[in-house]
Amino acid sequence: MSGDSTRCVKAVAGESVPGSPMQRGPVFAAPYQLSAEEGTETDTYARASNPGWRDLESALATLEGASGALVVGSGMSAVTVALRTLLTAGDTVIVPADGYYQVRAYARERLEPMGITVHEVTTSDMASESTATLLASAEGTTVVVAETPANPSLDVVDLRVLSQRCRDAGAVLVVDNTTATPLGQQPLQLGADVVVASGTKVLSGHSDLLMGYVAVSDAEFLAGMERERALSGTVLGPFETWLAHRSLGTAGLRFERQCANAQAVAGMLAAHPSAHAVRYPGLAGDPSHTVASEQMRRFGGLVSFELGSAEQFHRFVAGSELLVSATSFGGIHTTVDRRARWGDPVPDGFARLSCGIEDTDDLLADLEQALSAL
Repeated sequence: MSGDSTRCVKAVAGESVPGSPMQRGPVFAAPYQLSAEEGTETDTYARASNPGWRDLESALATLEGASGALVVGSGMSAVTVALRTLLTAGDTVIVPADGYYQVRAYARERLEPMGITVHEVTTSDMASESTATLLASAEGTTVVVAETPANPSLDVVDLRVLSQRCRDAGAVLVVDNTTATPLGQQPLQLGADVVVASGTKVLSGHSDLLMGYVAVSDAEFLAGMERERALSGTVLGPFETWLAHRSLGTAGLRFERQCANAQAVAGMLAAHPSAHAVRYPGLAGDPSHTVASEQMRRFGGLVSFELGSAEQFHRFVAGSELLVSATSFGGIHTTVDRRARWGDPVPDGFARLSCGIEDTDDLLADLEQALSAL
């Protein structure tokens, strides 16, 4: 049974106990009752462990093909927990120059002052010979952070090549799988050591919570990260944990529709005179299509393109009945974000469109209408 919806439903299924609820509800507790036989308890305090986390972590590990997973308070928390665990003074980190901008900011503002050398490499160069040369000369432990497809450029890293380069250099490969999700690709099966992702987006999918997670190929990585989570307090609350677990069961259905919508929207935009520089890994003419086709099962729900100006972008949004202007993505509504407002090095009219689960024909008609208003 390998269908996405079947995988999702099976991943969140609880133990079958007649007379009990099909799924556990949220566990609202901080301290747990202690035993006179000290040290025998499974849970003592919710910031260290709790049954809600275990249910969700088990489901995420199953979907990522991981030996274990760890849930945290946000996608950015997943990145910082992983990097703080893996790096110390004298080490080296390589981050995407064109991925999520907060990762670069964290590396420069927090890691560099700790004595960690920071390099920025574009996604298109991440698996290149020049990166191999950089890896060979790097000092200390080297961690490579790859985001694929990158947000918002949608360039794709060849993870098989990059993971081999990391193994050759003794480096640790961390892959941000937020855009693709484990339903689109499984980086650990392609050679990555660690996956980080924002569950705020596609997997929870209803734009109503913040969540992140780390998944690993080797359980030894997880122990240090679990300790970092406990010490830093970057934890996921009980209600958010339950919401995410509940939502995960429908992720396959939602992602299937989002990907189908994105494929149709990308094709329409590529043929439209008002849209330029359309990027979607599922388009046959996209620069990333060949690599994406070899490592991705689905191409995701994000499409990027350029309009003539920021003013045109705002007219485009105003001319639509379905579009919501929002900076997160992966929910049931189609959203669009002008990335230049956040400081991304893109043109003023650059738009990142996140396809929702609306009927494809309705979405296409609405976008055509919005483009005609330009």
